[in-house]
Amino acid sequence: MPEVFRLFGYSFFFYSKEHEPLHIHVEGNDGMAKFDWNGSSFVVSERQNIKAGNFRKIKNAIDENAQLIIKFWNRHFAQNSNDEDKEDMV
Repeated sequence: MPEVFRLFGYSFFFYSKEHEPLHIHVEGNDGMAKFDWNGSSFVVSERQNIKAGNFRKIKNAIDENAQLIIKFWNRHFAQNSNDEDKEDMV
């Protein structure tokens, strides 16, 4: 489970065996959310038990770090893809 970053008690991450579309999970003590990339910004697709004030902080953090999230996703899945290709060759 690669963690992209951690802020104010929330972990921003994705799972190693993820699926498209590009997205980021956020979990903390009071709940979780998932944001999908729509081609120009991250939009919330799931939200559970996160208070409005914390949700605004999370959304702002994602907006401010969108390029980092995209870069991390692309790098991680390109690496995993290469690893799987190597396994197929054996």
